[in-house]
Amino acid sequence: MSRDLKLSELARRLDAELVGDGERTVSGAAPIETAGPEEVSFLARRKYLQYLPTTRAAAVIVGRDLGEVEPPRGLALLWVDDAHLALADTLSWLYPEEEPEPGVAPTATLGPGVEIGEDVSIGHYVAIGGGVKLGDRVRIGPHCSVGDRSQIGAETELRSQVALYPDTIVGERCILHSGARIGVDGYGYVFTDGGHRKIPQVGRCVIEDDVEIGANSCIDRGSVGETRIGAGSKIDNLVHVAHNVRIGRNCIIVAQVGIAGSTEIGNGVALAGQVGIIGHLSIGDGARVAAQAGVTQDIPAGETWFGHPARPHTRVMRANAAFLKLPELIQRVRRIEKQLGPVGADDD
Repeated sequence: MSRDLKLSELARRLDAELVGDGERTVSGAAPIETAGPEEVSFLARRKYLQYLPTTRAAAVIVGRDLGEVEPPRGLALLWVDDAHLALADTLSWLYPEEEPEPGVAPTATLGPGVEIGEDVSIGHYVAIGGGVKLGDRVRIGPHCSVGDRSQIGAETELRSQVALYPDTIVGERCILHSGARIGVDGYGYVFTDGGHRKIPQVGRCVIEDDVEIGANSCIDRGSVGETRIGAGSKIDNLVHVAHNVRIGRNCIIVAQVGIAGSTEIGNGVALAGQVGIIGHLSIGDGARVAAQAGVTQDIPAGETWFGHPARPHTRVMRANAAFLKLPELIQRVRRIEKQLGPVGADDD
């Protein structure tokens, strides 16, 4: 449910320079090409300037780095230092989250010795195991499962159908989206007597503060020891983190990434979609790995790698440039061979 906001008030909150009618009211946000007369939009890249003359939006948030922009008549502009950050703030004001009423739904079940903080909300058909600790203002959506002895920090939210296996620890202000599975058994077997024998997974999984985990992502517990996700890291949908992986602070891990066991990932690392990393590697602080890269060796801090197998960006770019010249090089070799005659022919 959205709320109305005057442009003058929006400009004040954003510390923006307003050019236009501050009394005009907006009640929503939309892309610049589809926004209506009661909506605000934003411009952060020059490629979208083409929509400015025809937009029907009431106002557009514009990053100052775009330079001079001449608005059509009647369109208000809000000049800000960072358009993406301003949009995030604007959306939070226009679309405030609905807070669930504190309390435990009558269909929820709680095991013995559960500790519940203040203003906690537990939805329908939630199953809470024995010895679980829930911090203040925790929100647990319907059909979630929280295993024995798990801990959930203050202001953390579990959306519907999240499962925490026993002994899982989740920090404060985290968001776990629907279908996330945290602390599941890692993939560990030993081949014996003609079959695969399961190795017990007796470690735990620790999610630090301010982490967000996307829908249907799976984080394994440690086989022994622990799997740990560092504070502030954001994990997209459909990501798999194997047992004993350690991910640093403020990492970005995009959809369908797979990280094999015992890999160490530093702080501020970005893994683009469908990156695959084999086990027991080290990815240095601030490294960047491009989409669909297959990582088979350690990556030093601060470097950008891509390709399959993944290699440093500069090396891959040089190799790609040489590859594009291959047809021309083949033609040159054929012309030279024709001029020289058959290779190995006897001289007269």
